[in-house]
Amino acid sequence: MKTMQKKQPSTAVVLELVGQTPLVDLSNLFSKDKVKVFGKAEWMNPGGSLKDRPVKKMITEAIKSGELTTGKTILDSSSGNAGIAYAMIGCALGYEVTIVLPGNASAERKQRIRAHGAKIIETDPLEGYDEALRHVHRLYNENPEKYWLCNQYENDNNWRAHYEGTATELIDQVPGKITHYVGGVGTGGSLTGIGRKFKEENPNVNIVSIRPEVWPGIEGLKPLGSSEDIVPKIFDETLVDQWIDVTADEARSWCHKLSKTGIFTGQSSGAYLAGVSKVIQALREGVIVTLLNDFGDRYFSAGLWR
Repeated sequence: MKTMQKKQPSTAVVLELVGQTPLVDLSNLFSKDKVKVFGKAEWMNPGGSLKDRPVKKMITEAIKSGELTTGKTILDSSSGNAGIAYAMIGCALGYEVTIVLPGNASAERKQRIRAHGAKIIETDPLEGYDEALRHVHRLYNENPEKYWLCNQYENDNNWRAHYEGTATELIDQVPGKITHYVGGVGTGGSLTGIGRKFKEENPNVNIVSIRPEVWPGIEGLKPLGSSEDIVPKIFDETLVDQWIDVTADEARSWCHKLSKTGIFTGQSSGAYLAGVSKVIQALREGVIVTLLNDFGDRYFSAGLWR
């Protein structure tokens, strides 16, 4: 009699769950009858954030090209969400993962990264994300044979994931002609990829980037307010038609407003909606799209919901 063997789950399942997230009509949050606002529910990716998209693309393309080989450790810096995606996808594909995080990354993000078996190295939070980026390059330069440095700030497959995926999905999903996209810059991947695709479809679309204050800042977004800030190499600033300053308090306020509708997102999503609220003041009609980047429950320890 043959013994039935338990079938192992396919690692491809995690990869297949990335993308094709639904669209949420947020127009009722704003009092303009002829202006429609839509947010893409990126928290519904398996890692709980937008970052699953570029990380999937960067890792799978590196495997295809032979850059990432068996036995190498995936290495990168992150503010947290990309770190979760690296840890989740890396372990599913059989790779060890090391993530360099600023020490003020939320405890919930660190817990999720460790749950997938990845190693975390923390840098001085007062030095910001840029110090994590500098440290990851020092690690790689000390031992290039051990690591595959993904380098999401310079990796073109970052923005291509959004050009081919996120933007294309939005064009298919949004009813009517998109007039405005409101986003921000972390690595620059989503704004660059979405902005390029939208501009190809409609050169008159307005690409709006929010810009957080330098301190206390907004997790995951670069303020780009100082000459010392490292500007991501993949970020195409020429795509931006308008910059809008947003404070951490404004971002928090919009997170709370959104939570009262049943949608529970993180600080950067609140910042994007704060940006939308400022754009909409000058409009009589239009169709605005933005991203709802991640879950709100990974910000409890950061005090977002106090």
